[in-house]
Amino acid sequence: MQTTSNVQSAGAAAAVSAPAAAEARYLGFTARQWGWVLGIVGGIALICAPFLMKNYRVFQLNLVMIYAVAVLGLNLLTGYGGQISLGHGAFYAVGAYTAAILMDRFGVPYWATLPIAAVLCLVLGYLMGFPALRLGGHYLALATFALALAVPQLLKYKGIEDWTGGVQGIVLMKPQPPFEFSLFGEKLSEDRWLYFFILFVTVIMFVLMWNLMRGRVGRAIVAIRDHPIAAAAMGVNLPVFKSATFGVSAAFTGVAGALGAIAVAFVAPDSFNVFLSITFLVGVVVGGLASIPGAIFGAIFIQYVPNIADQISKSAPWAVYGVFLILLMYLMPTGVMGMLRLLAARLKR
Repeated sequence: MQTTSNVQSAGAAAAVSAPAAAEARYLGFTARQWGWVLGIVGGIALICAPFLMKNYRVFQLNLVMIYAVAVLGLNLLTGYGGQISLGHGAFYAVGAYTAAILMDRFGVPYWATLPIAAVLCLVLGYLMGFPALRLGGHYLALATFALALAVPQLLKYKGIEDWTGGVQGIVLMKPQPPFEFSLFGEKLSEDRWLYFFILFVTVIMFVLMWNLMRGRVGRAIVAIRDHPIAAAAMGVNLPVFKSATFGVSAAFTGVAGALGAIAVAFVAPDSFNVFLSITFLVGVVVGGLASIPGAIFGAIFIQYVPNIADQISKSAPWAVYGVFLILLMYLMPTGVMGMLRLLAARLKR
């Protein structure tokens, strides 16, 4: 009898495991194997992409990655932290000018300017977070909006124009490739070299954000956003965490600003107006609040939709841009990642 029960239990286990094994495979590969295949194919595509495009298209891809890092930083504050900011263009400007001044005045290597810009914006963001502790909602938005208004004017101040270049800005030289290389008949140009450098930095920033949000700090940030009183009762230091969130968010945006200065090879106060801060917020909403991959979709929208709108209507491109934005918010109110999550949930049914 015991032998019979053992056989029956083994048969039941096999019956349960067989469908599970069938579900775990698709076209003969497991989900992990498909992940490796897609990762290898994606890596090869990323390596070959800049050599299949002209320099201008590569330059646009560089800007997409730079904007993705900036949107990622703002998403930490707005999406995960629940604090609305209309002033992150100011931190982008600080990062850009930090890189430009260090490269132009002191001859610092372009790659070494990134951590300096990150630390400086981290300190400024942390200090900005203290007065923001007593503000929330539209009050915080107005306070950060004032920051976005003030910084471009401060960069034009005559007392520091020897450093900032005043209204004329600072012209830089794009970094030269450290070695010669060609693929598909295309040489490794300045923009293509910057593509790989910016891609490397972007991957690091996304990995850092992914690890941050899946640790204790990330859970505390989300808890403060959802239930601040309950979070305080659980021992979370609200002032420290809110200020730190503001600081880390500013640091991400500062790194993006430094990358932007290196890629564009030019900085000027009028390049960092209030509309830049609003554009970053648009990228956060379009990509999806509290979504790390959503920063990529938001950056694509920031970079390409204005160009498409300009091609559609030369006389009123921003009207076309507004129509695109309204339609996108109507069709995808939770952003691109929200729509993808909804489609994935429906496919699982």
